Amino acid sequence: MNIRANILLRVYLSFGLIVLLAVAVLVRLCDVQFVEGHKWRAMADSLSTKYINVEAARGNIYSSDGSLLATSIPEYELRMDLFAGGIDDDKVFYGKVDSLALRLSQFFKDKTPKEYSRYLRSARQDSARYLLIKRKIGYQELKTIRTFPLYNIGKYSGGLIAVQQNKRIKPFKFLASRTIGYKNENVANGVGLEGAYGNYINGESGKRLVQRIAGGVWMPVNDEAEVAPKEGADIISTIDINMQDLAQTALERQLIVSDADHGTVILMEVNTGEVRAVANYTRVSKGVYEEKFNYAIGGSQDPGSTFKLASYMALLEDKKVDTNTLVDTGDGFYRIPGHTIKDSHGGIGVVTVMKAFEQSANTAIAKLVNNHYKDNPSQFTDHLYDIHMNEKSILQIPGEAKPVIKNPSNRSWNKNMTLPQMAYGYEMQITPLQMLTFYNAVANDGKYIAPIFVKEIRRLGNPIEQFNARVISDRICSEKTIKKLQAMLESVVTKGTGKLMGSPFYRVAGKTGTAQVADGNKGYKAKRSYQASFCGYFPADKPKYSIMVAINGPKNGYYGATVAGPVFKEIADRIYASDMQMYNNVKDHLVGNTKNPEAKAGQSKAVKKVYNALGIKSLYAAKSTYFNSIDTNNGVVYEEYNSIKGIMPNVNGMGLKDALYLLGNVGLKTKVIGSGKVFSQSIPSGSKIGKGLAVQLELR
Repeated sequence: MNIRANILLRVYLSFGLIVLLAVAVLVRLCDVQFVEGHKWRAMADSLSTKYINVEAARGNIYSSDGSLLATSIPEYELRMDLFAGGIDDDKVFYGKVDSLALRLSQFFKDKTPKEYSRYLRSARQDSARYLLIKRKIGYQELKTIRTFPLYNIGKYSGGLIAVQQNKRIKPFKFLASRTIGYKNENVANGVGLEGAYGNYINGESGKRLVQRIAGGVWMPVNDEAEVAPKEGADIISTIDINMQDLAQTALERQLIVSDADHGTVILMEVNTGEVRAVANYTRVSKGVYEEKFNYAIGGSQDPGSTFKLASYMALLEDKKVDTNTLVDTGDGFYRIPGHTIKDSHGGIGVVTVMKAFEQSANTAIAKLVNNHYKDNPSQFTDHLYDIHMNEKSILQIPGEAKPVIKNPSNRSWNKNMTLPQMAYGYEMQITPLQMLTFYNAVANDGKYIAPIFVKEIRRLGNPIEQFNARVISDRICSEKTIKKLQAMLESVVTKGTGKLMGSPFYRVAGKTGTAQVADGNKGYKAKRSYQASFCGYFPADKPKYSIMVAINGPKNGYYGATVAGPVFKEIADRIYASDMQMYNNVKDHLVGNTKNPEAKAGQSKAVKKVYNALGIKSLYAAKSTYFNSIDTNNGVVYEEYNSIKGIMPNVNGMGLKDALYLLGNVGLKTKVIGSGKVFSQSIPSGSKIGKGLAVQLELR
C-alpha cells in the first residue's frame, strides 16, 4: 500500500470516528432533553431557591374618638401540594380525595363534588406541587378548611398551602374616604393620610424562602416567613366619625336638592385647628354623588364675597374706615375703566360700612378699596402677604393647591381692574380650607393656625410622635380690629344676608358668598356657573367650631344663604344639640344619692330592673312580687304587698296595668276614670269582697 492510500485510510477512519461520536452525543442530548427532561428540570427547579419580601400588615387609622377608619385584615390564597409528605402515598391520597372534594364543594358552592374530585385527581397525575384552590379566603374560613380531609393530616404534610396577603378595608366605607385616602401600587404617591404617612403605616417587610418548581412557579418552602414582617404604626386622626357622618349627609342632601355639580364641607375646631370632618362630593349621575376629588384642599378658585372679610380687615387696620363710616352704593353699579361692578340686589343707597357688609354690597367694598388704595395698591396686598395668606398651609395630607393672590408686581396686574376686583373676591385662587383657616383666625381672636388632620402616631399602643397646630401668624391684626370683624360677622347673621343661619339657642357669626366661576379659557362670559358658600363659626360669643360650605354649579338657586346656608345650619344645630359644654345657661347640679327616683307601685321585678340599669342599689328589699309605695319626708319607701283571699287589695299608687291584673285575679269588675297612676279606689283596702263586685278606680 502506497503512502497516499495509507494517509487517506487514516483520514477516513478519523472522520468516521468523529461522526460516530457526534451522533452519540446528539442521541444522548435528545435522551436528556426529551426522555429524561422532566426529571432533570424538576431537579434543577428544586435546587433554585430565593428570598422574597413579605408585606407587613399596615397600621390602623383611627378617628379622634377611637373609631377604626382603616385597617388591614389577613386574606389568604389557598394552594395545594399534591405530593406533600403526608399525602405522597397514593393509598392515602385516593382514599380521601373524594371526601375532600365533597367538603370543598359544600363550603365554596362553586363546583360539584365530582368536578372538584376530577380537578384534584388530574392535578395529581400532572404532579402539581402548587395547585390553586381558592383566592380571597378569610382567617375564620381558613380555620375551617384546615379541618377538611387530607388537610387535617398536619400543618405541613397535608398539602394545604396558605399564602397570606393583607387586605385594606374601611369599616365605615365612604366616610372621610378622600381624607383617609388609599395606597395603590400603580400610583407613586398615595392619597390622603394613607399616602402622607406611608413610611409609618407600611411597616417593615419580612423575608420568606421560596423554591422554584416545575413550570417556573415559586412555592414557599415553609408555612411561615423566615423573617417576620414588622407591623406598621397606627395613625390617630382628628376626624370625629359622628361629625363626619353628619357633614356628609347634610352636604349630599343639599347637593341633590340644588342639583349641583359638586360641593365640600369642612368642620374645624377653632382653638386647636383640628379638622373634625371633611366631606367632598361630585355628581356622577342625576341625583347620585360620590367622593372623586378633595375640593376642600385642592379646589382652588375665586372665593367671592367670603373674601370681603379680609378686605375690610385691611381697611379697618389702616384706619381708612370704621364700622360706622358711610359709603354710597348708588344705584348698585360701580363703573371702573373696562368693567362695571354691580350688586345682585340693587343699590341700597348711603349706608354704614357695617350695613354694607351685612348686605354683602359689592359696590361698597370695591369703591372703598379702590378709593383708598389705588395710589398704593401694595399697602392693601401687603396685609394678605404679611399673614402668609398667599402661601400653602403645609397640610399633613398631600394635594393642597397653592393660593394665588396678586400684587402690583405681577404681570397680570391691571391698574384699573385688579384692585377693585380683588376687594370682593375675584382675580385670585383660594381653596375652601384656606378660606376657612382665615375665618378661624378671626374666631380665634387673631391667631392664625394651620389645620391639622393627625394628632398622634402610635406603635404598639405607645405614642412615638405627636402633633399640634402650626402657628402661621400670632396675630393677623390688632385686637381692636378683630373685635370689629367679629361684630360684623355676627351682624350678618342677625340682620343681613345670613339670617337663615341664625338660631334662638346660640349665636352664629359668618358670611355668605356667591361667586361666578370662570369656565377655563372661556372666562366669565361663557355659560354662567356659580359657587354658593357660607363660612362662619359658632357659638359666636365663645367660638368652638368653624365651618366652610361651598357648593358649585347649583341649578336651583345660587345664593350662598339659600344653597350653602342650610348645610351650615343643619351641622351647627346638630352639634350644638349634642354638646352639653355649649349650653351656657345650664349649670351642673350634683346631688347625693339619699333619695331614689320615685316609681309607681306595682311589680317589684320591673322596678328593680330599672334601678339596676341606672346603677342604683336597692335599700329596701321586698320578697313579694308586688309592692306599695309610701311617700315620706325622707323619700319614697316601698312596702311589701301581700294579697289575702276575699280581702280588697291596696292598688293605690300603681299603674293601670298592674292594678287591673290584681283586681282581675280576685274577680272584681273594674271601671276606670282618668289617666296616670291609681289615686283612689271605691272599695277601701282591707274590705271583704266577693267575685263579680264592681270597683271604680280614679287615676291621676
